[in-house]
Amino acid sequence: MKPNKHKLTHSAEREFGGALGATCIPVFLPLTVLYLLSVCRSPAASVLQWPPPLPPTAHLWDPLAVVLIVGWITLQSFLYLLPIGKVSEGLVLRDGSRLKYPINGFHALSITAVLLIVCLWLGMPHGYLFELILPLAVCAIGVSYLLSMYLYIRSFWAPQHALSLGGNTGEIIRNPLYDFFMGRELNPRIGDFDLKYFCELRPGLIGWVVINLGMLMKEVELRGSPSLAMLLVNGFQLLYVTDALWNEEAVLTTMDIVHDGFGFMLAFGDLAWVPFTYGLQAMFLVVHPQSLSTLGAAGIILLNGIGYYIFRKSNSQKNQFRRDPTHKSVAHLETIATATGKRLLVSGWWGFVRHPNYLGDLLMALAWSLPCGMSHILPYFYVIYFTILLIHREARDEKHCRAKYGLAWDTYCRRVPYRIIPYIY
Repeated sequence: MKPNKHKLTHSAEREFGGALGATCIPVFLPLTVLYLLSVCRSPAASVLQWPPPLPPTAHLWDPLAVVLIVGWITLQSFLYLLPIGKVSEGLVLRDGSRLKYPINGFHALSITAVLLIVCLWLGMPHGYLFELILPLAVCAIGVSYLLSMYLYIRSFWAPQHALSLGGNTGEIIRNPLYDFFMGRELNPRIGDFDLKYFCELRPGLIGWVVINLGMLMKEVELRGSPSLAMLLVNGFQLLYVTDALWNEEAVLTTMDIVHDGFGFMLAFGDLAWVPFTYGLQAMFLVVHPQSLSTLGAAGIILLNGIGYYIFRKSNSQKNQFRRDPTHKSVAHLETIATATGKRLLVSGWWGFVRHPNYLGDLLMALAWSLPCGMSHILPYFYVIYFTILLIHREARDEKHCRAKYGLAWDTYCRRVPYRIIPYIY
């Protein structure tokens, strides 16, 4: 058993550029967030302009931002702990146990929405988030660093079976920077409060649509009403977040929860990268308004609808098959047996391409950017980044599945040759 464990750990260390990537990414990505936000607010909105539109240091800090970030995380933590919704079990861990998770993310979103409506009714200036966006991002980045340091330190008191194979480089030749980045502990908890699961879908994801609403309200302040482009961006991304929280239970089988440790990679991604880069389109539209024709808007809505349909149908089919392969909706699907006892789908959506949900994701990502017009590349940062992310994630999935399923995976790949885009990739 020990040689196999060492092999898994050693191979995982090469992910994300190994030690070099783990050293550079925690510096480069936070600076990228601040740079993109600064460019988005500038008149030119050009990612290539020189010198870059760097803000004065004084614009990066505001005590109100600290209050808002701490208050926001506190609110979402309180909603997480509310005894509402059902409780589900995760997959079996290495020690044979299964953790329990509260499935109440949609309730948290709904209560948050009610609180926001009350705040708007009371006249609170939600559009002020536009002015606070840089200090808020700085605070979120700071929280992700502090959380990551806490997670790394506490992991040395975790039992061996609770550590992630990918973020634990060993006792003899340890790489602390890599372990800090990837995360040593798989499911760090304070009592029953699961830190990774909480961060995965709560403060950052819900925060993303709250920031979007702030951009919409800022546009209302500036121009009297929200533009069609702004409404589309807000609507599309709200649908995406609502879908994720409505289907929250599905996250329990994802690579983030099952395989990856909780370190800087996920902490920063959840708390800073998602809320402050996924919604760049809404911030762009505040400074660079766009007009959309009815036909153009209809085409973009259709594209988003097709993407969402593929995304939701394929994910639902996969989740239903995992829960109950004998269910009438999936019992007729063709499968391949594997040595692990599990079966691989080779028909339905998962016989179309290996990752139909990624295809739907990419179509939606493009639809989110198109309302911003074609004159700037900045609003398309998300779709460009997400394409790279999904190709990288697909490669990680491929490596993991090949090691897990062996010859059965080779057979599956011959039956389903295209990875994400049919006849192209």
